[in-house]
Amino acid sequence: MHRTSIIDAVQHEQRSARSVSRVRNEKDTAVTVDAEHGSWAAELAPRLAQFAAVARHEHVTRAAQELGVPQSTLSRAMARLEQDLGVALFARRGRAVALTPAGRTFLLSTERALAEVERAAESVRADADPAGGKVAFGFLHTLGTETVPGLIRAFRVEHPRVRFQLVQNYGEAMIDRLRAGELDLCLTSPVPDAPDLVARRLDEQRLRLVVPDDHRLARRKRVRLAEASAELFVTLEPGFGLRRITDALCAEAGFTPRVAFEGEEAETLRGLVAAGLGVALLPPPAVPRPGVAELTVTAPRAVREIGVAWLEGHPDTPPVAAFKRFLLAQRGRLLA
Repeated sequence: MHRTSIIDAVQHEQRSARSVSRVRNEKDTAVTVDAEHGSWAAELAPRLAQFAAVARHEHVTRAAQELGVPQSTLSRAMARLEQDLGVALFARRGRAVALTPAGRTFLLSTERALAEVERAAESVRADADPAGGKVAFGFLHTLGTETVPGLIRAFRVEHPRVRFQLVQNYGEAMIDRLRAGELDLCLTSPVPDAPDLVARRLDEQRLRLVVPDDHRLARRKRVRLAEASAELFVTLEPGFGLRRITDALCAEAGFTPRVAFEGEEAETLRGLVAAGLGVALLPPPAVPRPGVAELTVTAPRAVREIGVAWLEGHPDTPPVAAFKRFLLAQRGRLLA
């Protein structure tokens, strides 16, 4: 008898350590402590659909038939659910059941949760649909006027129902969003070199020295970058790929540019050049801009490489894989 009492006490202590206990103190009415379960969601989620089925049928046997599980299994699951929650969800009348007030409250939230899971499942299935799925695609501001619209237009000739979530940003911000899983692919420059990314060079774009049309160099067709070493520059902000390229080319030409203004958009810089605030190294404009002259830089070789990048090991949905193949096929003619 004594031995049995000890065993019962030990088992009770072990069960108590695993169960949900309520600890009361002077400030809090009740503090829930759960040593066994990581969260209520993880513990209850597998049983929510079972609970909803029983509530809908008000009969355990019919609910078990709908779910394709033994009636005894479903009965035990509902009893464990009530035990874990510490409330009675059903009033039982033989094999028929009726929801208690607590059960009706719990059912409302359960139905909302299950509907949200259903919507989430349908959303991700729709995004992965080969014919009408979604591609999250990032690109540089300077590629947004003609290059990216032309790419999407050409791709949708064969894939008219594919949807695009487009993000226009500077290179470092897009790489961050790529790593966070917010983008599937991005067009960027310089082409990134990082172990967690895959990047493929697609094309290169010549940069021009843009000067006001009344500048001392404006009548020239070609210029060495060193000839602009005494000029004020307007540039993109640090963090933009074109800014890094500008700084590197100026260093190669033997000088550090004196920066008069830092902006976020190339065409804004072109307008500021026209206003006489400085000179700039920029890619060609989509349409000619009055008030400026655009000079070919002969030395050093002033180009920027454009590439596509994606996260290493990230599985592609069919629409993403199709668009990736399409982009890689544009190698050498992306900017044509």
